Order: sequence, then C-alpha cells, then structure tokens
Amino acid sequence: MPGDAPGDPAMRLTRRQTFLALPALLAAALLVPGCAGSNQGDSLQRAQYAWSAAIRWGDFEGAWNLVDPAYRARHPLSDVEFERFNQVQVSHYRELGTRQADAGTVQREIDIGVVNRHTMAERGMRYRETWRWDEEARTWWNTAGLPDFWDGE
Repeated sequence: MPGDAPGDPAMRLTRRQTFLALPALLAAALLVPGCAGSNQGDSLQRAQYAWSAAIRWGDFEGAWNLVDPAYRARHPLSDVEFERFNQVQVSHYRELGTRQADAGTVQREIDIGVVNRHTMAERGMRYRETWRWDEEARTWWNTAGLPDFWDGE
C-alpha cells in the first residue's frame, strides 16, 4: 500500500512533522502546570523534573543553577570540575522514593546509571536529593549538590 513502505517519502514527511512537533508539545506540557497553580507541591514537581532532565541529558551547568545558592557559595565548582562531567554519560535516572524530612524539606532517593565515556563501563549508584523550600525566592533548591559520580572510584 502506498505510504506504508519505510522509504516512502509520504511516511518520511509524517515522521519529520512528528519529530518537529515534539519540542513544541513538550514546551506546552511544561507551561500548562505553571499556569494551573503556584503551590509548593507543583513547584517541587517542576523543580525535580527540571533537575532530573538536566542530569539525565548531561546539562550539569543547568542543574548547578538549581542548587541552593548558599551551597554553591560554600562549594564553588571550577571549569575543570565541570569539564570532568563530560567524562560520563547518565544512562538512567530513576526515583526510588520520596519522603518529607520536615516542614519545607523533601528527600528523594535516586538510582543513577553512569557510563564512563572512555572505558564504556556502566555502573549504578544511589544518590539522595534534598530539596528546601525558599519562601523568599518562592522556589525549591537542591541542597545536596551535583551527584558525585566518582565517589569511591
């Protein structure tokens, strides 16, 4: 049947249109929850989603912007330290559980798969995120910093 063959131009156009529409749909999906409400729970979900996406896709500088400014001031990262993150690729990022530590603080256990780009060896690690609500900034901050992919290595 025309249009069913993998090399058919009509199918390629449909796939291209789908591929081009995905970023727009993703952007719309991210904006809608922001319009729906501004409570802390929605804000936490948005912050955690942005964090996990940044880590998963290797945007460690973007993730660093979600770290508590007080933590960043106490533990500044140099360009060399940021460059070290280019040695690894995150293969998976899975939430294992979340708990309210106290008022305004949430902890989330994460399982991360890490691939060393030089050896192509993969290993799993656990990471605990701690999130703090900043009433003045009206945002959640990660207070644990970036995952230490080299702990014990």
